[in-house]
Amino acid sequence: MKVDMDSENLDHQQEEFAQILKANKLKITQPRLRVLDTISTKTAAISQPELEKILGSEIDRVTLYRILASFEEKGILHKVFDLNGTATYALCSTKCTEHHHHDQHVHFICSVCNSVFCLDETNVPKINLPKGFSLQSIAVNAVGLCNQCTEK
Repeated sequence: MKVDMDSENLDHQQEEFAQILKANKLKITQPRLRVLDTISTKTAAISQPELEKILGSEIDRVTLYRILASFEEKGILHKVFDLNGTATYALCSTKCTEHHHHDQHVHFICSVCNSVFCLDETNVPKINLPKGFSLQSIAVNAVGLCNQCTEK
């Protein structure tokens, strides 16, 4: 019975991902669905090298790079840099649109394992800019120990 339920949930999840791709005028392909599925299972943001390890030979490096770039451009993913300057990716909120991310929340980076977590409930303060300035993005990172590293 559990197998049927899992496959039903998987079908529902795949349909949700297909709708995201359709809404962003992207062709529904197995590699794109697989990337969304993989990222959605992670509690922390994931880097391209980590995705490459997980996906193995399913998706080549160039295709993965193009998928991540198009997802970021369309507002499906947002990019956050870890403490080493490596780009990591997390799913955007449904408020994000093409060329306009609404990811103004704090990102927590573990100083031990270097994992990056979105703290969606913690907003960044309003920024008062001088006249003539135009805000494009805000990056606020909190650095400390994640729950797993704290337990060690």
